[in-house]
Amino acid sequence: MGKFKPYTTQLQAGLGMIQETFDLLRLWQPGDTPKQLCDKAIGIGVFSRATARRVRNIVLEMFAPRFLADGGKSAAYLKRLIESNTAADDLTQLFFLYTTRAQLIFAEFLTDVYWPRYSAGATCLGRADAEAFIRRALDNGRMHKRWAESTVKRVASYLVGCCADFGLVSDSGRSDRAIRRFSIRPKVALYLAHDLHFSGLTDFALTRHSDWRVFGFEVHEVVNQIKGLAHDGHLIVQATSDLVHVAWKYRSMEECIDAIAQR
Repeated sequence: MGKFKPYTTQLQAGLGMIQETFDLLRLWQPGDTPKQLCDKAIGIGVFSRATARRVRNIVLEMFAPRFLADGGKSAAYLKRLIESNTAADDLTQLFFLYTTRAQLIFAEFLTDVYWPRYSAGATCLGRADAEAFIRRALDNGRMHKRWAESTVKRVASYLVGCCADFGLVSDSGRSDRAIRRFSIRPKVALYLAHDLHFSGLTDFALTRHSDWRVFGFEVHEVVNQIKGLAHDGHLIVQATSDLVHVAWKYRSMEECIDAIAQR
């Protein structure tokens, strides 16, 4: 596999799973393990129409890799935002961010296929585009083993379906979906900049992080986003073509979350 992290079929557990994520974040409490969250969801009947096996798949294959991989810190931040009545559109974009972090195949489909087509003025994105992307990945050794043709077609539909769930393309059932206007929301940019900062990145490295690319940004556009945050009073930034320096107002991610929650 070389240096590459392999692609998986884990998206099949639930694509965007937006409403389920809201429900599980409300149910989850700090310290809950994925198994404990499963037991809670099954016991309370959060997903009344789902079997116990389906609930386990949702929690263990979808929710846990996205929101509990860091010991629950991210889940705690998002739960705080839900409890403060942060707009659903802001939270959905944060769910999108965490999905791209957990599902590399989705992140790289966005950066390699969706955003180039968006930038070129294409009006639609289809399953054939996703299948071609997956076949290139197979040829480049991005999977542990060669996928069957049925798996290629299935995962291609997951990729396009996930784009639809998060509003990047239309949610019609057609194989070709209309590309929609998609741009990062200000509170999401604020969250992402601080999340990367408090992860230990330098200001320069922060502007070049791959998380921005899933929102369609090149480096100079990231700098413009950070300048926008400075204009809103969240930080102070000095930037040239080869230097970025930020004076951070919030001393912790928790302070940033409080600022987002109060706006």
